[in-house]
Amino acid sequence: MRVRAAVFLVCCALPGCMFGPDYTRPEVPVPAAYRYEPTEVAAAADVEWWKKMNDPVLDAMIAEALANNPSVKIAAANVEQAAAVLSTTRSAFFPQVGYQGAAARQKLSQNTLALLPPGIPNPSTSYSALAGASWEIDLWGRVRRLTEAAQANLLATEEARRGVLLSLVATVSNSYLLLRGLDEQLAIADRTQEAYAESLKLMQYKFQYGRVSEMEVEQARARYQTAAAQIPATKRDIATLENALCILLGRAPGPVERGKPIFEMALPEVPAGVPSELLERRPDVRQAEQLLVAANAQIGAARAQYFPSISLTGSLGSASSELSNLFRGPANSWSYAANVAGPIFTGGAISGQVAQAEAGQKAALAGYQLAIQNAFADVESALVSRATLEEQVAAQEKLVTALRNYSRIAQMQFDGGRAPYSTVLQAEQELFPAELALAVLRAQLSTSVVNIYKAMGGGWVDTASAMAEAPPPAAKP
Repeated sequence: MRVRAAVFLVCCALPGCMFGPDYTRPEVPVPAAYRYEPTEVAAAADVEWWKKMNDPVLDAMIAEALANNPSVKIAAANVEQAAAVLSTTRSAFFPQVGYQGAAARQKLSQNTLALLPPGIPNPSTSYSALAGASWEIDLWGRVRRLTEAAQANLLATEEARRGVLLSLVATVSNSYLLLRGLDEQLAIADRTQEAYAESLKLMQYKFQYGRVSEMEVEQARARYQTAAAQIPATKRDIATLENALCILLGRAPGPVERGKPIFEMALPEVPAGVPSELLERRPDVRQAEQLLVAANAQIGAARAQYFPSISLTGSLGSASSELSNLFRGPANSWSYAANVAGPIFTGGAISGQVAQAEAGQKAALAGYQLAIQNAFADVESALVSRATLEEQVAAQEKLVTALRNYSRIAQMQFDGGRAPYSTVLQAEQELFPAELALAVLRAQLSTSVVNIYKAMGGGWVDTASAMAEAPPPAAKP
């Protein structure tokens, strides 16, 4: 018993014991380098990479989205809510001081007057004013663990907000790039339809003079209708993407402004980085780690419930039957006390909470490991996508050039009577989809670089965060 008492006194003298495991970052396997690391990279991912595309319209859209997007506002409100939870949890460190006052007048039943001591008036008046304080000594670290968990949840919520900003900037950029790619497809379809219309008129004219057959006229008409059918489908896709982009910008659905064509926009360099930096740069990985910190702290808070809680209470005030005498010496009253309360039998309530906290920590650990694995996979996929798309675009450009030459030569030979019209038709039927495919690949190549910046994270998210906190720009009609 003496040893236990000595241990208890030592614990009281110290700032306090803390139960539960202290957090240490778990070991995770990290590759030394990316498999598809490019040879030429930017210095870091801390720049406003979207400005390197040299399109002021895209820059304005990103600024507008960061200021007006509803998801950004929701994420900011969640951070404020988490900060309030931390403030509430941390308040248990300090004494809770309050006050109360009362004024009452009562009359007892005449049948009970005999029970009253002599000299007690009936009816009677009473006044009281009381200030009280209570303080729970965090001897076992329960409040500290709860505060640690609340602080980690706040940081996790902030990382979730940064993740929203990262995703928003990337989504706005990709949507705009895909939109410009669709615009290029529409322009190709319009040009092709106009060329096919002129060719159809020419074939109809030649048919009138018996220089071509009716079959060749219908072949020209089918070619014209092929291009015509592509136009409304592309317009539909453009309108759908415009509406989605307006929602990202915080606008009502409708048309959006345009900047440079997709083939005139510059591509930002691939950001430099090593896999280990993802643990510090990716908001989702940092969020998962903070959730692990919070789950780890909840174990200590649950275990601390096995031990008694010690609280101090006190009150100081006065009571009087006359209001004028309420704050005079004889009316003063005070009290103080120390309370100790602890569990003896809880039917498994505390052990259940401990088991729940430990299971939550296991789930958070698995979530952290999964977030890291997904981060590595995202970067690898984005890097290989860019590398292969560069090769595809280069090959497709050569294909389009060859098909244009083929179409030009076939037309010249047909006009000179040295080749049938089917040769011209075959060349143009191959050229039109090849040009559309090139426009698609150019847009995909641009979005692949955006996806690399999104996958790697970086200091540019802090720049986006500052832009989101700036006054919003004027709403566009």
